Amino acid sequence: MTAATTVPGLDRHGTAPPGRRPAKVVARGLVALTKPRIIELLLVTTVPTMLLAAHGLPSLRLVLVTLVGGTLAAGSANTINCYIDRDIDAVMKRTSRRPLVVGGQGTIRPGEALAWGIVLGAGATLLLGLMANWLAASLADAAILFYIFVYTLGLKRRSPSNIVIGGAAGCFPVLVGWAAVTGTVALPAVVLFAVIFLWTPPHFWALAMKFRKDYAAAGVPMLPVVASAAKVTRKIVWYSYAMVAATLALTPYAGWIYGVLAAALGAWFLVEAHALDARVRAAESEQGYRTAPIRLFHLSIAYLTLLFAAVAVTALLPWGRW
Repeated sequence: MTAATTVPGLDRHGTAPPGRRPAKVVARGLVALTKPRIIELLLVTTVPTMLLAAHGLPSLRLVLVTLVGGTLAAGSANTINCYIDRDIDAVMKRTSRRPLVVGGQGTIRPGEALAWGIVLGAGATLLLGLMANWLAASLADAAILFYIFVYTLGLKRRSPSNIVIGGAAGCFPVLVGWAAVTGTVALPAVVLFAVIFLWTPPHFWALAMKFRKDYAAAGVPMLPVVASAAKVTRKIVWYSYAMVAATLALTPYAGWIYGVLAAALGAWFLVEAHALDARVRAAESEQGYRTAPIRLFHLSIAYLTLLFAAVAVTALLPWGRW
């Protein structure tokens, strides 16, 4: 909703007076708290993992159960994150219109958000446990708890390593997908976990470079807030090499065709990471934060999508394996 948009039942600031919130507005706010765009990216990694675990197509029922359960789990974690971070969301321009921010959309009350997050988490646990298996359900719960307690409450406001360690929460969907198919967690799933773990810092630091002042105003010590632009991009390059190495480590399990595709995609990503580093080093310190780091952010999403598409396609091929 933009500043110029008016919604029936809300005042001109977009805030809902007590007792005057249309059901549609409340529903829209609850959905927004789950951060659907982030969930989409998580699900992109789940289905290819399931295909690799099954060496083909798992049952459609199992895929749907895992996707819905994963959506509920991620929605739960994201909603409770919004509940906890509503104070800093109000300070940051990027998040100032989230449904819990008074003066932003202001359509959801804190107690409602917390209850919604708990209900989503309980739904995810029951659905995955009863219709997939309890290992998948336990891993989904671990992701929720890790995101809330380790990242949001433990690290986000205290350490520049917040996204490095806390980003592990976003790696759990591959473990959930593998466990849903096999009832176990095997080495290929751990390798895929490592790929996403190493992908997260370059992805998020690029975004944090663009919104550095937002994080600084909110007192969140993201790496671009506490380090020079050159140091940030140097670390982006290091993590990018480690990520590409992890993608290639999956080749013995996914096949040589996957390995070729992963190498090509990795080379593309490394070229872009080095290009960002070069642009930053050629600029003055403060100007370095304005040298289009958002390009790498968007490219990282395309890269991860294409990489897992390669996993999916090669898992379905009757040839190309060792």
